Amino acid sequence: MISMNNDQREVRRKLRILQHADKIGYVSKTCRYFGVGRASFYRWRHAFQSRGEAGLMNARSVPHSHPTLNAFLS
Repeated sequence: MISMNNDQREVRRKLRILQHADKIGYVSKTCRYFGVGRASFYRWRHAFQSRGEAGLMNARSVPHSHPTLNAFLS
C-alpha cells in the first residue's frame, strides 16, 4: 500500500481542483464546489503553470525574529 504524506495529499487535492475547473470551464463553480477562494485558486494556477507540481506544495513558514535571543547572542 502506498502511503502519502500530508504535502503530497495537498498537492493532489489542488491538482484535482485545477483539473476540475479546466474540465467544466467555470472557476467560480469549481471554487464553490470545493470550498476554495478564487484568489487561492488563481494563486495555485499561477504557481502550477510556472513551477509545476512543486509550486503547489505548501510553503514552509519562515522563522520570525526573536529579539530576546538576538540580544542574548550579541
